[in-house]
Amino acid sequence: MASDGALAALLRFLPLYFLSVMNNQLPKQIEKIAPEDIINTLQSAYKVFQGEADQLDDLLKHSGHLLKKAAQRFTTTQLILGIAVVAGVAVFAAAKAAEHAESEDISHEEV
Repeated sequence: MASDGALAALLRFLPLYFLSVMNNQLPKQIEKIAPEDIINTLQSAYKVFQGEADQLDDLLKHSGHLLKKAAQRFTTTQLILGIAVVAGVAVFAAAKAAEHAESEDISHEEV
């Protein structure tokens, strides 16, 4: 159910991302990464992590905007390493959340 919505949102986001990457090839002024970009992305991620699946579109929009700006400023290697670190943190956070949820389920079953 929620994964279908996530997949649909991702499929809408990917063509836009590839178009923005292609547009990055053209010479233009480099946009600075504003603190608001990072804050919006983190707020959207927090809301999605809390279970608000309707915020997934906002998360993809904000993170895509941030990724577009970062792609203009960093080398390919820096981008790959940065994305790997973010993915690692996301996996760690998801594992901790699952562990916490499992421990709550066990404590509720004992009562």
